[in-house]
Amino acid sequence: MTFHTSPISRLLPLTGAVAAAVLLSACGSMMSSPKPAFSQDSLPDSIKVPAGNKVAMETVGVGEITYECRDKANAPGQTEWVFVGPKAVLNDRSGKQVGTYYGPPATWESSDGSKLTATQLAVAPSGTGNLPYQLVKANPAMGSGAMTGVTFIQRVALKGGVAPAAACTTANKGERQIVKYQADYIFWKAA
Repeated sequence: MTFHTSPISRLLPLTGAVAAAVLLSACGSMMSSPKPAFSQDSLPDSIKVPAGNKVAMETVGVGEITYECRDKANAPGQTEWVFVGPKAVLNDRSGKQVGTYYGPPATWESSDGSKLTATQLAVAPSGTGNLPYQLVKANPAMGSGAMTGVTFIQRVALKGGVAPAAACTTANKGERQIVKYQADYIFWKAA
């Protein structure tokens, strides 16, 4: 018995191989295409990082802020909730911890041991119940690692963190309240 194969049946395996190669090539180019850079377009001008800098690291800070009921400055007999300090974990975009944020003074510390403090340049409203947007100029980093060379840090994508709604009176002066918050911290370096 003799089997004859038609020209079409001989081409089917070749066609399948070509289709698979094209598909793998397309998938490979999708995987290697760079992630779009963080955009400042929707942010208030006052907290935009100046030209000549590029995003070095994007983190999500998840934590809490402590407030204390204290006398209001220059207002005898009046009290207010005063910001005491933050305590947060800094995660990368995949959710892996890459550092911590704590204070005072406000300190961003990488898991590699490098850390820095900064000077506030500007804040802008970010929505009711949320901390304001913030732009800070980084002080020189201590230690070498991810924080080395950071020029600016932006606080964006805020959720919560404002002073407690609970009453602050002379009766509960000294009381501390902890408020949960989340914010993206975008670290910039000179381009």
